[in-house]
Amino acid sequence: MTGSKIIDGKGFAATLVETVTAEAKMIAAKIGRAPSLAVVLVGEDPASAVYVRNKITTTTTAGMRSIEHRLDASTRQDDLIALITMLNDDDAIDGILVQLPLPEQIDEGAVINAIRPDKDVDGFHVVNAGLLATGQEALVPCTPYGCLRLLQNQLGDLSGNHAVVVGRSNIVGKPMAQLLLASNCTVTIAHSRTRDLATICRQADILVAAVGRPNMITADYIKPGATVIDVGINRVKTTDDGTGKSRLIGDVDFAGASVVAGAITPVPGGVGPMTIACLLRNTLVAASRRHGVNIAKL
Repeated sequence: MTGSKIIDGKGFAATLVETVTAEAKMIAAKIGRAPSLAVVLVGEDPASAVYVRNKITTTTTAGMRSIEHRLDASTRQDDLIALITMLNDDDAIDGILVQLPLPEQIDEGAVINAIRPDKDVDGFHVVNAGLLATGQEALVPCTPYGCLRLLQNQLGDLSGNHAVVVGRSNIVGKPMAQLLLASNCTVTIAHSRTRDLATICRQADILVAAVGRPNMITADYIKPGATVIDVGINRVKTTDDGTGKSRLIGDVDFAGASVVAGAITPVPGGVGPMTIACLLRNTLVAASRRHGVNIAKL
């Protein structure tokens, strides 16, 4: 029995995709083509392949053009960057996404920063990171932006809330903290080496878990009534009988936390769908900025 309101990320994402679809049609009418996203997948990582397939399907459903480039796991860094350079120079491409992680022979930072900032729909380029940190217009990483939208939908104005972000990655933790700070929250960034992490988490009105450890955040970490956003996606075995059966769980122990929290995102069905919806949103924003077309605030 849960005492929390379950935050329906899947439903909210579907609504956002509907808005993006309408705006994409409007942009297409003005620029003579659909907004276009190029997705690059290097290697055969099963999880990455699933993510890419979902992204391509949703992009197409939203009336955008999706161009997929699949490269062998042995691809050299220079060859990958050459492809990115070609996509940078292609005026028919509005957004570029290189699926992470990359094979070990490739420097992820070099690849990310080879993407033109105005086509960097993942929001990972150092220029976009710097613009976000200094409060300027940027393409924002999809997962933290999706989390922010869920929080705003749940709580309205976030001003004055104490937000604790557990995790300090460039992909989620750091940009999440910047977005919350820009929304006038008081922000604490914690991580796996934070002393007395449970006590710090219990101070949070908003708790964002993005540390990548299954069920790390238990009920005793949560202030009664707090809003909990679980970014974690961890696949764990359900049996040891050799069948390979598994399930997805978050960084938060949902069963315990949902008794204490005021609202909480489930895994799956919480943050995950918002990540893809916000990728489409970023592609639309990139297209609108590149072509000087005004769109609705998304």
